[in-house]
Order: sequence, then structure tokens, then C-alpha cells
Amino acid sequence: METSDLKFSTFFWRVTSSHMITYFIMGAIAASVLNYKEMFENPPFSYLMKPIDSPWVAIGPILQVFRGLVFSVALWFFRDIILFKKYGWLKLWGLIVGLSILSTTGPTPGSIEGLIYTKIPVLSQLKGYIEVLPQTLFFSLLVFFWYEKPKKLWNVLSVILVSIMVILCTMGLIVSNNN
Repeated sequence: METSDLKFSTFFWRVTSSHMITYFIMGAIAASVLNYKEMFENPPFSYLMKPIDSPWVAIGPILQVFRGLVFSVALWFFRDIILFKKYGWLKLWGLIVGLSILSTTGPTPGSIEGLIYTKIPVLSQLKGYIEVLPQTLFFSLLVFFWYEKPKKLWNVLSVILVSIMVILCTMGLIVSNNN
């Protein structure tokens, strides 16, 4: 596929749905494996994170559409490098890990700034890598291979998975509002 044939709307959907799906799946796994409920109820993370039964946490995966838009706009300018070159997925993953995880502009837990400037124990910060490194890797692979082997099946599957996620998050929002 030529980049001149690439439409932003298609790019937006593939990037956004890939992000939302991998974010939801890895978030659900991490919430269970890392026991986010307990972690977010106790310092130091209770100062940063809303409780897991918060309506905002329930609706959070749906709101990732806004991050998907930001990713799409930012990555649009690098589409030739990340979509149509050898190891494009690795270049995308390196970009995300470098700029979004390790080198944030503020002292986010797990970032270089967070490790230097926060009082959060290093091991507590590094636990987040269990979620964010695989999620961003799967995201990068999914976006790359969706362009490498485009099929209508991937479009249908992405719509189904995002729809299921929206339904589950809406149900979670309803339950959290009734508590």
C-alpha cells in the first residue's frame, strides 16, 4: 500500500481500536495479577489513583478513544517509518516506550523522572512495566500487521471487540454508580 492511498480515518480506527483493545485486555490482566484494588487503596498509589470501583475507572477504557486520537495524529507523520518498513512495529514500540513510558515530561511512576523524583519505591514503580510494556508491544504489533496483512475480518473483529468493551465498561459504570 502506498502512503498516498492511506486515509486518516482508516489510520485513526486501526490505531484507536488497537490501543483500546490492548489497553482493555492488559489492564484487566494487570488489575487481577497486580491486585490493583489493594494497590490503589493504599499509599503511595492511593494518592495518585482512583479506587478501582470508581465510575471513572469503569469508563476509562472507553475514554481511551481520546488517546487513540492523540496517538493517531502524532503517529500520522511517522506512518511511512512504522507501517511500511522492515521492523516498523519495533520502531513504533521503541518510540512509545521511549517517549510515553521512560521519558515522560513529569515524574510519572516508572518513568526516569518518577524513579528520580518520587518517593514511590522503585520496585513498586517497576511493577507497572508488567502491564505497559506488553500492552504497548501488542499495540505496535497489531497496528503494523493490520497494514501488513489487511483483511476485512480484522475490521469486523475490531468492531466486535470494541463494542464488547463498551458494553462491559457501561455495565461497570452502572454498577459503580449503584454502590
